[in-house]
Amino acid sequence: MAADEVLSRERILEAAEDVLRRFGPQKATVVDVARALNVSHGSVYRHFASKAALRDAVAERWLARVSAPLEAIARDDGPADARLRQWFDRLIEAKHRKVLDDPELFETYHRIAMDAREVVIAHVDHLLDQLTRIIADGAAQGIFKTTDPIATARAVLDATARFHKPAHAGEWRDPGIMAAFDGVWKLVLAGLKAG
Repeated sequence: MAADEVLSRERILEAAEDVLRRFGPQKATVVDVARALNVSHGSVYRHFASKAALRDAVAERWLARVSAPLEAIARDDGPADARLRQWFDRLIEAKHRKVLDDPELFETYHRIAMDAREVVIAHVDHLLDQLTRIIADGAAQGIFKTTDPIATARAVLDATARFHKPAHAGEWRDPGIMAAFDGVWKLVLAGLKAG
């Protein structure tokens, strides 16, 4: 690394992602990340207390790439039913793209995320918060009938898990997967409107 380049948390995370792509989560080490940055491993440890902390930060960054674009949909003030479908379409597209475009890299990140339990819980909580806001808006707009948007959001996320939860990634190559989602979506939407 050139003397004028600052070793930042972001640069370390970028290097860690590259190292993980090359070596996989089992073989990648903090020393490998430091070597890629041309610094000592102590320099990396000044930003991340441990290998686990670095891996958690990589997982958090990866999951944020999924949830961040959904935030604009959650914040929108348009009709909640259309926003809810758009939110799921975007979530499913992001998850499927990660799996289908680069399955090896997805498997690497999936393993890291599974080890980062607190990061995954925070990610799911963030998704639930977004869904809760959309569903609460739908209730306020008179589109959805619910007295408990939080519980409803959890139920909707659970009902659609096959289409966005990585545990089901093996099913996503099925050419009929989106037709199956459309069937589930109609049931979910009917339930939300009926209460």
